[in-house]
Amino acid sequence: MEIGRIAVLGAGQMGAGIAQVASCAGFPVVMIDIEQKYIDRGIQTIEKSLSKLVSKQKMTQEEADVAISLVSTSISREAASDADLVIEAIPEVPELKFSAFKELDSICKESAILASNTSSISINDIADSTNRPERVIGMHFMNPVPIMKLVEIINGRETDPEVTSAILTASEKMGKTPLQCNDSPGFISNRILCPMLNEAILAFQEGVAEPEAIDGIMKLGMNHPIGPLALADLIGLDTVLHIMNVLHEGLKDDKYSPAPLLVSMVSDGKLGRKSGEGFYKY
Repeated sequence: MEIGRIAVLGAGQMGAGIAQVASCAGFPVVMIDIEQKYIDRGIQTIEKSLSKLVSKQKMTQEEADVAISLVSTSISREAASDADLVIEAIPEVPELKFSAFKELDSICKESAILASNTSSISINDIADSTNRPERVIGMHFMNPVPIMKLVEIINGRETDPEVTSAILTASEKMGKTPLQCNDSPGFISNRILCPMLNEAILAFQEGVAEPEAIDGIMKLGMNHPIGPLALADLIGLDTVLHIMNVLHEGLKDDKYSPAPLLVSMVSDGKLGRKSGEGFYKY
């Protein structure tokens, strides 16, 4: 099973990054979104990222030109009809994911693999919205996609081993290191990461230390490149809260209860970098 043409559903930060690493690996890519303004923004993101790589001599201008030439765009999901692999990277809302996969199932050829970049939504639940659960898999890229090496591969209960093998090969061709897990709330990455962020928030909430000290201790003492509160701000506090809720509801264990401070900050619109304020001001 060989993957040739790739469709990426969503032209936001993740979708544009995935389209970039796929085109840099030589895959023809069609990047799809619901409005042209999102497409234009996605192309600008790719062009800016490629320019930065050229300036740092990580690639030549010729290689960058070839990569961008391999990216076509569309505002119609019908453009995914001839793709061998579709990677969905739309907002982390279950109903949006399920309806997108139901539509893709009706549009795409029978042999196409349907992958989700979800960071927390059950691959089994996504697969259940299609008539091809054996061809549905998780491809959880890390942000920023062009820089981060990991792709977390999530197998659903019915994912065909041949599909997994094809996705592992495609991920490696994109210069990534794919590591597998089975479908479970939060998978591996967020099941471990988000409770750590939540614990840091609880420590601040309880007055144990200020954000600068909490982050400094984890950076200097544990060799983390970024402190947990700064990382929560970078990810988005609304996203951290969403994942904690997924863990709490899915694993039915109160150790995953979101910190009350996290809940109140999201309610107040303090979401981190994207809103200009979280545990720090931006």
